[in-house]
Amino acid sequence: MIRLPGPGGELRAYAPRAEPLAATTGGPLTSRTVFSAAHVVADPYADTTPDAPAAVDWDATLAFRRHLWSHGLGVAEAMDTAQRGMGLDWTGAAELIRRSAAEARAVGGRIACGVGTDQLTGPAGLPAVRAAYEEQLAVVEETGAQAVVMASRALAAAARGPEDYAEVYGQVLRQAAEPVVLHWLGPMFDPALEGYWGSADLDAATGTLLEVIAAHPDKVDGVKISLLDAGREVDLRRRLPDGVRCYTGDDFHYPELIAGEDPPDGGRFSHALLGIFDPLGPLAAEAVRVLDTGDRAGFRKLLDPTVELSRHLFQAPTRFYKTGVVFLAWLAGHQEHFVMVGGLQSARSLPHLARAYELADGLGLFPDPALAESRMRSLLDVYGVSR
Repeated sequence: MIRLPGPGGELRAYAPRAEPLAATTGGPLTSRTVFSAAHVVADPYADTTPDAPAAVDWDATLAFRRHLWSHGLGVAEAMDTAQRGMGLDWTGAAELIRRSAAEARAVGGRIACGVGTDQLTGPAGLPAVRAAYEEQLAVVEETGAQAVVMASRALAAAARGPEDYAEVYGQVLRQAAEPVVLHWLGPMFDPALEGYWGSADLDAATGTLLEVIAAHPDKVDGVKISLLDAGREVDLRRRLPDGVRCYTGDDFHYPELIAGEDPPDGGRFSHALLGIFDPLGPLAAEAVRVLDTGDRAGFRKLLDPTVELSRHLFQAPTRFYKTGVVFLAWLAGHQEHFVMVGGLQSARSLPHLARAYELADGLGLFPDPALAESRMRSLLDVYGVSR
């Protein structure tokens, strides 16, 4: 029995489970393309500060990616989950991309990498934004990884309207050697992206995104939608050109979006590029293997119970979900410490982390429940919680 603190400071008794969920490794998934947006592991011994360049434990970081690949998942590298713009700068991201892409080639893992403009550190005009995108695209393409063109804070600040988005994205897509994934990240993940695609009206913004895709259909593999709005995602994927995929980034509604619609309604579904599939990796892969057999009900039976944990980790302010992701990786034994680049381990409260532990343990996510309990107790000791 362990005593966990609640939001009001009260302590409640919780009995951890004794057995983990049985999950096996396996080959690539077949019915859906599924990427886990993976976190980075900080170097806990680095003498650094929150505003200094990130110190990364490369061995532990790459080991976690091998863990995801072993379950048949793809890795989405240097994305928001890896703390792009929240502790990891472009220099660190470029090294992460190169190292992870090399590891992917070595083990035969699928990898896609984020292309942004975060080397720009101050106000920038459209030519500078284009050049920044092009620089990062070249780095990703040199590694052989697929490019994910991420939303740009610099573009959001510089653009005067939809036409500027069309110009910048058009230039980037024309230069892409292979089809890319476009990423629409909502302001709940990054407030600086308010009004992306040139309008705070989401209908108008959706129209601009669809126009960009329609102008370059051969250069767009798919679009990742991270708006936490299932209805909007369903509407968008129905309007995508044939051959262009929808990758859900909705960490609130992913089971229903991945399962898809019944054939009378078009049979459309979403693929996945999700931060929640970092802690859910083995369970998510098992669920998709069930879906590979055509068993949508079985898929939902496995994945639906995970939504409560995901909604907890991604609760407002949503951009701090990475803290819960790394916390669960520590409890699961994927890293030896709960330290994050930029000091972001302090971004969530003890009651929040305690609830994350309880929910994850209830799902059987920890390979060694006793280790997870021991580490949770050590954190409680640090916070002065009486046993």
